[in-house]
Amino acid sequence: MDSKLITLEEAVKLVKNGDSITISGISIHRNPMAFIYALVKEGIRDLYFIDREPGFGLEVLLKYGAVRKLRIAMSTLEWFSSIPKNFRKMIENKEVELLEDTCGAFIAGIRAGAFGIPFMPVRGILGSDLVKLHEKAGTWKVIEDPFSGEKIVLVKAIIPDVAIIHVNRADEEGNAEIIGPLYEDVYKAKASKKVIITAEEIVPKSYFYGKRPTINAEYVTAVVHAPKGAEPTSMFPLYDADYERIIEFLGHF
Repeated sequence: MDSKLITLEEAVKLVKNGDSITISGISIHRNPMAFIYALVKEGIRDLYFIDREPGFGLEVLLKYGAVRKLRIAMSTLEWFSSIPKNFRKMIENKEVELLEDTCGAFIAGIRAGAFGIPFMPVRGILGSDLVKLHEKAGTWKVIEDPFSGEKIVLVKAIIPDVAIIHVNRADEEGNAEIIGPLYEDVYKAKASKKVIITAEEIVPKSYFYGKRPTINAEYVTAVVHAPKGAEPTSMFPLYDADYERIIEFLGHF
């Protein structure tokens, strides 16, 4: 297999204005921040950001005007901010469009995308006003269960244009290893049309001999060497979140 190792500057050009994207990690943990800063510098705009529980990475993209539309279940910076300020301000001012999701429905949708099937059934969201919003958007549909006759919600497969996943180790072919919580990152990689891996360390192909990678090379479009590429979010077990830098960022509103 040919090498997929490219520079950060080359990788950013794989994202186009108007693309739907999803990123690794949650909140203040394992966001692909080196890539996000490069994306902002490149001037990419009108992104459709799709995720379950984003935080700091989304706040940076919102602050610099890169996002046009959101589909998320929640946005959080843990104890730093109950509702992140950029997120709150831009939603209240209608500067970005929001399609509110639920954690269960997002996971169902991204799993369907990862499995290559058109939808995934979900029971628990019946009765929510979100059902009407998603039916209007064409992302959920209420049908009659052909086996029981009861109503059930089908969540349409989520297939982002690009997933950017920060990992502990990767080889040049795209095999990647994540140490610690995976969140939905494996599903994101399998569901997305393009997958950009940013890695703390590039290892020889022999590293994965006899070892199953967290994300297999067959799903990966490009690999970028990005030491400390999650800062100021955390990267288990290498470094904790840089709380002072996050507090400094949150003060710039």
